[in-house]
Amino acid sequence: MGEIAHVAARHGFGYVFGRKEAVPEGGDAAPRGRNRGRRVRSMLDELGPTFVKFGQILATRPDIVPPDIVAELRGLQDDARPEPFDRVRAVVEEELGLSLERVYVEFDEEPMASASIGQVHRAVLPGGQDVVVKVQRPGAERQIEADIQLMYQTARVARDNVRRLQFLDLVGMVDQFSRTVRRELDYGIEARNAEVFRQNFAGEPTVLVPRIHWRQSTSRVLTMERVPGTSLAHFDLDVLSQEERRRLAHRITETWMRMIFVHGFFHADPHPANILIRDPDNLSLVDFGMTAQLSRRDREAMVRLLLDVLAGDADRLPRRLRALGMRYPRGMEDELAEQLNVVIERYSNAALGEIDARAVMRETFETIYRLDISLPSRYVMMDKTIATLGGVALTIDPDLNVFDVARPYAVRMAAERYRPERIVNRARVDAGRLTSAMLEYPFQVSELLDEFKDGAFEITVRSDDLSKAADKAQSSINRLAIAIVAAALLVASSVLAVFADADKFVGLSWVAVPAVLAGGALIGWLVLGILRSGRW
Repeated sequence: MGEIAHVAARHGFGYVFGRKEAVPEGGDAAPRGRNRGRRVRSMLDELGPTFVKFGQILATRPDIVPPDIVAELRGLQDDARPEPFDRVRAVVEEELGLSLERVYVEFDEEPMASASIGQVHRAVLPGGQDVVVKVQRPGAERQIEADIQLMYQTARVARDNVRRLQFLDLVGMVDQFSRTVRRELDYGIEARNAEVFRQNFAGEPTVLVPRIHWRQSTSRVLTMERVPGTSLAHFDLDVLSQEERRRLAHRITETWMRMIFVHGFFHADPHPANILIRDPDNLSLVDFGMTAQLSRRDREAMVRLLLDVLAGDADRLPRRLRALGMRYPRGMEDELAEQLNVVIERYSNAALGEIDARAVMRETFETIYRLDISLPSRYVMMDKTIATLGGVALTIDPDLNVFDVARPYAVRMAAERYRPERIVNRARVDAGRLTSAMLEYPFQVSELLDEFKDGAFEITVRSDDLSKAADKAQSSINRLAIAIVAAALLVASSVLAVFADADKFVGLSWVAVPAVLAGGALIGWLVLGILRSGRW
């Protein structure tokens, strides 16, 4: 914890731990509001691989993390120093129960890539198949768990002691990070994800997904087919003509649009290192640890939202967002529609090909962030995926627009909702639900009557204004009681005035005068109160 506080102070966040911020040589202390995104990124980079991965998770939440910080954190790279080969060998032999030489006839000692959780090596199986082997670092789980506990302590300190640090829900972010990284620690999950992608792209030669060798795989060792291609991160784009670059950018974007709109299961990390280029029209995909899934209903709601955005219909957007699972107070609906309309109008006069999809997504999420609205994580992952994808595509072909590629899929999916077989199927499903509800209705009524009979039925009414309503009702009852008393005094005084045996004044008894005065005073006081309240 002390080391974290020291590093934080060096990057201008020492006030979180009650420390003075470090003063750069020849300069002043770093201003807290200036370049905070860059300073957060540098701090996480210095703290090490686990904190870098935490920063990458922060970058997937533009709905609750300020845009300037998201922009910086998306540039974090999960690189780490390779493990010595003898430690890699020990993990493989422990997991597979055999010596390394019996499992693989060849195994490169130098890794192809190295990250915070594991590293990847080339190898050859006894049958001659070329494979890559992903091996988890020894002690990775123990180290990550220790780092997570430190993150929780830091987050609680920031939450409890620093009011000025309100731009991040750090405790919630650590929760999300712990769930995500624990899934990545189990290579079996990544293997099953790869099998799903392989099945989804079966019969499509333009996209290759490696086959998993299950006998040589465990939760800490993953052996998969070595697919052809050069990583986009190391691919020389200058060897391609402009037409080939356009085709390549279109192929990459179309592959992800197919995942999102057709399969409903998409690779959530389209980083250049995870895309292998065979030629401008053919790809291979790797690294399936980060994925997200969308149901058909989710995709249909997304399509309606996208079509409304393209049509410039801002009034429908709050309802579309609510259908996607966004939750916000009803009173905020008009403000949300107005803010989103500002974003749409900014691009309404531009041709579709001139619209920067990343800019639209960025401004939309900036609006959501300003209004303090949170989105379900699956849609936030989709935003992060599309933003990353847009950046990758633009480096290949600056003229490509993600909306151009996405629109045909959206229109096709919207049209499919009205195909006769879909309508018949939907009617069949709805009829089944209605029939089931009708059959269950008598039993539900019977259970309700039993609760009435047993005295177990309770009605709870909650309202913020209930106490005010009760006060108003009590006030009205009090005024009614005063009016009744005043009327009774007047009636009684009238009877006494006429029939009482006492001195007379103009034919009326003096005995009635006090009652008349009291009744008149009460009526006057009641009328004055009504006049002052303004309610008639």
